[in-house]
Amino acid sequence: MNIEELRDYCLSLPDVTEATPFEKFSKGRFTILVFYVAGHMFCYFNIDDFRAVTLKCDPMMMVELKERYQAIGEPYNGDKRYWISVELNSDVDDDKLRELVRNSYQLVKKKKRKLPHGGD
Repeated sequence: MNIEELRDYCLSLPDVTEATPFEKFSKGRFTILVFYVAGHMFCYFNIDDFRAVTLKCDPMMMVELKERYQAIGEPYNGDKRYWISVELNSDVDDDKLRELVRNSYQLVKKKKRKLPHGGD
């Protein structure tokens, strides 16, 4: 999957927005594109070095995913208890990547819905 296809897929999910919120921290060295649902991140990747995608993941699924796929490992700059990194052009095909993105999206959206009204 190329960068445009992944971006299009993320934006095809309901209520998704995108931003590049970390540019001021990288001082122009790289640009991280972040996708949000309900105001919370569910997917991000480096636009300038599109080799991996970082996704929210159910902690119960992480061990199995890491054992099954060489391309799934520790996240780039994320809490390894809740995030995974997926190397692109690897043993994770496009259908599986879309499934992982969708799972990340649903995990974040579902958690946001469970919070008390107005709470973060």
